[in-house]
Amino acid sequence: MNNNKRYGAWWLRMAAVYLVVGVSLGNYMGATHDFGLRSVHAHVDLLGWASMLGFGLVAQQWADTLSPRLVALQFWLHQLALPAMLSALAALMRGVTAAEPLVGLGSAVVGLAVLAFAANVWLGTGAKLRAA
Repeated sequence: MNNNKRYGAWWLRMAAVYLVVGVSLGNYMGATHDFGLRSVHAHVDLLGWASMLGFGLVAQQWADTLSPRLVALQFWLHQLALPAMLSALAALMRGVTAAEPLVGLGSAVVGLAVLAFAANVWLGTGAKLRAA
């Protein structure tokens, strides 16, 4: 199996994990009528479930044109930074102001992962377009 396809499969698996986390958090907020973690819920759903689903599908579909190094870099940056960012954001939303720098650091690293994805897609699909 192409290594990009392997990472694509892991992206899809992690998307499923974040879907379960997002739905569970949404159910908790609805049941308790405590919506103080709504920004965490939104980030779980968008940077976790939706983005990872998209990353996985792209890695599967374009496996032969994407840089394996950028795919791996993006995967690990995102997987390490997002849980730290989400945990810190939850703490911040609950009044732990000391968590704010970790939210910023996690956000910056997730942003780098997204830039790696964008560069990889741009370069990979550009090569495919030039070959056509």
